Amino acid sequence: MPEGDSVYQAARRLRAALVDRALTVTDFRVPRLATVDLTGRPVLAVVPRGKHLLTRIEGDLTLHTHLRMDGTWEIHPTGTRPLPRPWHAIRLVLANAAQTAVGMRMPVVELLRTADESTVVGHLGPDLLGPDWDPAEAARRLARRPDRPIGDALLDQRNLAGIGNVYRAELCFLRGVAPWTPVAAAGDPHAWATLAHRLLYANRDRVGHVTTGDTRPGRRHWVYGRAGRPCARCGSRIRRADLGDPPRVTFWCPRCQPSPDGSTPGDRRPGGSSYRA
Repeated sequence: MPEGDSVYQAARRLRAALVDRALTVTDFRVPRLATVDLTGRPVLAVVPRGKHLLTRIEGDLTLHTHLRMDGTWEIHPTGTRPLPRPWHAIRLVLANAAQTAVGMRMPVVELLRTADESTVVGHLGPDLLGPDWDPAEAARRLARRPDRPIGDALLDQRNLAGIGNVYRAELCFLRGVAPWTPVAAAGDPHAWATLAHRLLYANRDRVGHVTTGDTRPGRRHWVYGRAGRPCARCGSRIRRADLGDPPRVTFWCPRCQPSPDGSTPGDRRPGGSSYRA
């Protein structure tokens, strides 16, 4: 699933391609919007909100998209190449005289009134890369369920918007906390929120999520995707497990991230609760 910094970058590319230009093609390949025609209307803004994208179009309309696990935006100069394949993966095409944007494999494509945007993003917590980032509010939201595993709380977009599985694992490593540790035992919530903001902000202009400061392949992350490999700090083997509800894979170092009660996912049923993206 794309993290908040990836969505922030997608919004910037879409903004450069579409804003202040009249649409010449609007091809929605989802049944509910198949007959919609927005040609002639200019795009007014493209706004990222956590992992959501809001494309505002003249006439009090907002196109709401979410990339989820596999969605992507492909952008190219209009008329320079055919639409990307596989064609059955195309969910929408927005084009103007200069640029064409193609939404691929997107599970969320909907059109709503701009005045109703809160119905799709109003549940989100403070946006880690938004102009209204509020670490105090994010900390308050993290702390309001003290028995919840910190790894699950970080993924809950109602607490703070923009963290995905990569940053969940890396934040827990950098804070020296096992991801199933209850929030109440995981340390200062404000410190978690502040570090999350620092990580996403540092990567907002960079392809890939670098948390170690080393951009070389294979060295960008402390634990994410490194199961079975030695920890760069202590040499212990990085471990992985499915945690939370719904279960999501996470990674940790058993020595650098000790469990507060000595347990591991293998000898307990990790708690969790559902979270909204």
